[in-house]
Amino acid sequence: MPNIVFLLLRRLHSPLIVLILVYAVSILGFTLIPGMDDQGRPWRMDFFHAFYFVSFMGTTIGFGEIPYPFTDAQRLWATVSIYATVVAWLYGIGSLLSALQDPGFRRLLTEQAFLRAVRRIRDPFYLVCGYGDTGSMLVRALTDAGFNAVVVEKRQERIDALELADLRSYVPALCADAAEPDNLCKAGLKNPRCIGVVALTNVDAVNLQVAITSNLLNPHLTTIARAETRETEANIASFGANHIINPFDTFAGRLALALHSPGTYLLYEWMTAVPGEALLEPLYPPHGKWILCGYGRFGKAVYERLRQENIEVTVIEARPEAAGAPPGTVKGLGTEAETLRLAGVDEAVGIVAGTDDDANNLSILMTARDLNPKLFRVARQNSRSNDAIFRAAKLDLIMRRGSIIAHKIFALIQTPLLETFLRLARQQDNDWANRLNSRIYGVVEDRAPVTWEVDITPGDAPALYARARREGDLRLDHVCRDPRDRNRSLPCIPLLCERGGEDILLPDADFPLRSGDRLLFCGHPHARWMMEWVRGNDNVLNYVITGEEHPAGHLWRWFTREPA
Repeated sequence: MPNIVFLLLRRLHSPLIVLILVYAVSILGFTLIPGMDDQGRPWRMDFFHAFYFVSFMGTTIGFGEIPYPFTDAQRLWATVSIYATVVAWLYGIGSLLSALQDPGFRRLLTEQAFLRAVRRIRDPFYLVCGYGDTGSMLVRALTDAGFNAVVVEKRQERIDALELADLRSYVPALCADAAEPDNLCKAGLKNPRCIGVVALTNVDAVNLQVAITSNLLNPHLTTIARAETRETEANIASFGANHIINPFDTFAGRLALALHSPGTYLLYEWMTAVPGEALLEPLYPPHGKWILCGYGRFGKAVYERLRQENIEVTVIEARPEAAGAPPGTVKGLGTEAETLRLAGVDEAVGIVAGTDDDANNLSILMTARDLNPKLFRVARQNSRSNDAIFRAAKLDLIMRRGSIIAHKIFALIQTPLLETFLRLARQQDNDWANRLNSRIYGVVEDRAPVTWEVDITPGDAPALYARARREGDLRLDHVCRDPRDRNRSLPCIPLLCERGGEDILLPDADFPLRSGDRLLFCGHPHARWMMEWVRGNDNVLNYVITGEEHPAGHLWRWFTREPA
């Protein structure tokens, strides 16, 4: 970045030269034109007094300190100097204001301020590329959870929206193209405090470029990329990006999961929700014939998953040949009653409106409801600005692309073990998931649970680590006890223990803990903070294990010492 002062001086060199010349000539004139002192003797100003006089004259402050009255020649020269210096100052000030209002110069000032803000970050942060619906939800969730973030976004109106957002902490933002590596470096890609890059733009090619740049310039970073086509997803996966999220495949997989295992679907939704959100109700999509309106990227993903569940699907597509729709596709938008009747809406049990137009999707579902009020209705919502009307439609399930991506990324960032747990949970049956859901509801009631990890290491849980190495009697039950009353358990559930490459699902209370174990919990936010005492304080841990309370400080130990 060029020096701002040097650049400003270069833009103002002509006004400065004029101002200096006017001052120089005025000062020289006052030193050369003779005056007269109070005794009538000739008197001349020296350069210091001439500069002093021209300075307060040229700035129009006024005349105050003049040693002797001027002669007519001096007054004439003062008159000329007044007009010359005022004009020179007006020229200089006008040029300065014009330079400050120049879009390029203002952009440079903004970038310099951004660079300083990134350099001042002292805690780990995530670099988020793209601040649309998904990016805004993710940044808010990150800041609410105590994480730092830096944003790169190409559209200025979104940067303005970020600056006006009521976030918990300040988020530096750069209006630039994230596809350019220089912009990512300005945003802190090589900063040692950057711990991850999240590519969330609405252009797959840009997300691919961000993932490549991150992998080459800082391969140790966690990289999470959004991909909306199978080709881009495979391309990003080919060079080792940590996580790739396809919102269409993710939603289609969740819908298929709800069809054959509603309990597991509900567990997924609760585990990936942002803490504090209301718990979703159980969802029971019916089995039978379904109608799918729109066969684009979203429609193809849904069609494939429904067919894997042996669901009969009739597709409605405006351009079936161009979209590669399956045989039996009904040509049309689906907004017309006649098209829906041709697709068999009367005997259908469910309908998915999956076009890229929100108005058409709502029109399809409203028309379908009039023809068959018993339909299970699923809609794709493309813009978050339409939240109000989609809520008013009272649909059974809404695919919000931004929400799906943001929730999944936040879960991956906050608790990396959660992905392993959810993978193992899918291998269990629906009854197992229902029992676990009942336990979770018992500890969190009506709000989404918080998930957190405890690593039995010297850095993350020093008290647990020391006890596991020294005594060897540490059990999972000890970690889950209330540090204020050891007879009560904290409102939390241990979900997973990772030990040396082995994953233990839902370990019981008597499960022995060892140094190096990684534990995943879910529960009430209060339980997380209480557990901080147990994992980090030797005296608190000793109390929950033995029931004995020992003074912590030297003074208290001196007061409570036994007499000799």
